[in-house]
Amino acid sequence: MAKVTVDGIEVEVPSGASVLQACEAAGKEIPRFCYHERLSVAGNCRMCLVEVEKAPKPVASCSYPVADGMKVFTDTPMVRNGRRGVMEFLLINHPLDCPICDQGGECDLQDQAVAYGMDKGRYTEGKRAVKDKYVGPLIKTIMNRCIHCTRCVRFAQEVAGVPELGATGRGESMEIGTYIEKALTTELSGNLIDICPVGALTSRPYAFVARPWELARTDSVDVLDALGAPITISTRGTEILRIEPREHDDINEEWLGDRSRFSGDGLRRKRLDRPWIRRDGKLVPATWREAVGHVAATLRGQRVGALAGPTAEVEGLFALRKLLEGMGSANLDCRGDGARLDASRRDFYLFNSTIAGIDQADRIVVIGSNPRVEAPVLNARIRKRWNQGGPRVGVIGPKVDLTYPSEVIGRSPQDIAGAAEFLQGAERPMVILGRGALARADGAAVLAAAWELTRAAGGLRPDWHGFNVLHQFGGQVGALDAGFRAGLDLEAMLAGGVDALWLMAADDFDVARIPAGMFVVYQGHHGDAAAARADVILPGAAYVEKDGTYVNTEGRVQRGYLAIQPPGEAKEDWRIIRATAAGLGVPLGFDSLEELRAALLAEAPLFGRIGSAPPAGCADAAGPAAGGPLSPEAFALPITNYWQAEPISRASATMAECARTYGATQKLLAAE
Repeated sequence: MAKVTVDGIEVEVPSGASVLQACEAAGKEIPRFCYHERLSVAGNCRMCLVEVEKAPKPVASCSYPVADGMKVFTDTPMVRNGRRGVMEFLLINHPLDCPICDQGGECDLQDQAVAYGMDKGRYTEGKRAVKDKYVGPLIKTIMNRCIHCTRCVRFAQEVAGVPELGATGRGESMEIGTYIEKALTTELSGNLIDICPVGALTSRPYAFVARPWELARTDSVDVLDALGAPITISTRGTEILRIEPREHDDINEEWLGDRSRFSGDGLRRKRLDRPWIRRDGKLVPATWREAVGHVAATLRGQRVGALAGPTAEVEGLFALRKLLEGMGSANLDCRGDGARLDASRRDFYLFNSTIAGIDQADRIVVIGSNPRVEAPVLNARIRKRWNQGGPRVGVIGPKVDLTYPSEVIGRSPQDIAGAAEFLQGAERPMVILGRGALARADGAAVLAAAWELTRAAGGLRPDWHGFNVLHQFGGQVGALDAGFRAGLDLEAMLAGGVDALWLMAADDFDVARIPAGMFVVYQGHHGDAAAARADVILPGAAYVEKDGTYVNTEGRVQRGYLAIQPPGEAKEDWRIIRATAAGLGVPLGFDSLEELRAALLAEAPLFGRIGSAPPAGCADAAGPAAGGPLSPEAFALPITNYWQAEPISRASATMAECARTYGATQKLLAAE
């Protein structure tokens, strides 16, 4: 540790830290453009100048290492004049288009020009003009505004793993671009908007839509992949205009996948906004009283089963479970994809190492999964760990481009046992088992084999749990935690085990398999595949239109909050079920969301531990039942089109344009 004095304040920082970090530890604000905490140091904007005792000139604090006993001054005439000069240089070629710039009101250049710049400029030469670049359907470029901070170049190289951005030319002729004009082949491109300190890279779908001071902001959680990234939803009136990530070091750091960020326009399209009843083979509009009455009259005395969709919130699932239990039914399933998950123990279906635990792994085996499209931000975390000097990554399944080097060590479940040699000698081995690898006839055997591989590699210890299931969407773990797996499974229900099927936002299975005479209630927010098969449609609320509890793939309980009201006559899921229960004469024991949550916590206290992940380590190495032989059939990846993986993104015009631009993600990323 080194002791450094900053403006008379003594702080202690690790040896090798930068002067900028020492200044921040002392509570001093240092302006910067090129420096970013999660990217490598470039030191090319010079805005972070400070004065160091005995140094002959100002130093760039982002790239200058501390020394024991160093004295730093952040607000002296030398520093102020240096920063003003740097700002004057930066504005030589910067266009004066703040009134029409989408970055206006959120622009680092604006803020720092006011705080640290001069009140006038001395340059009268004409400003240079730079051609705008095409980098894909999500990012709008106005390259006249670029200040060459190279944040975008470093992000593409280091975080996204697609070294497709760079600089050409020198001096005044320098330009940032993709060399050959093309769309960036990354699922994280939207983060370029966040890290760009000026208006050179902005959101194409959001262009000229609103100003930041017009927007209301609501903190929530993303459910379009299983990472559960904290997000901020910006709204104006009844419209969602943009979705941005919030910082959380243990989950998403500060990144967000493109589907989660840009599919918000799908919340306005193909919505179910009123009840429907099938009469004479056709769906016709109905009132809520008619729809609920028809459901209650039809379900009374019937054998009923329920299937939960992959993005349903815990409160709605708990209410639906209580309704079916009150009707004398215990046929509940949350595995529309057919995944053979073992819910008898929580660590059989969680990402037990935790997302932050990736930073400690020294050897990783990925089984039947492509983290790049199933959880892009988690994949970026693996790349970050690889950038730090490890780990080796082995893949059992199709060869894909994960943005970091990987070795194919097998193709089928029968190759899992052989991966023990790959993991040999690892102190903190990780096995990442994709949920799609369990959605096959030998899924239970695959689960048991992956657990045994982890145990054989020494990955099941009190201080380390190396077995991880990577789910695909934000409601899948919460459904298992809420006990939505009992009685007949979906296969048995579709084979005639029930007379009626209640689908809660369940569009993740082939609805053509539903028998012709089965009565189907669809409760959801989009007119996707299952809604067309329904006999009654009960319009529900999407995740941004209700308060709800979700559990991410590592078992972390989080809360989402209502940002806008549901459209038309749509209602929150638990309210719909409460009304149906009243029609059936089934007492649920709650009449408000608070009462529902109290009943939920009384049964499952884990839902009260908001924001915390389960404790690390494995207390019991006994694994799930073997479940039969392993098949020699090669693994197939479950998501082949990243951009349109669930109803919201399938309804999004922006995501449709991405799908047309990039083609099927599997084709885009396949390495062979």
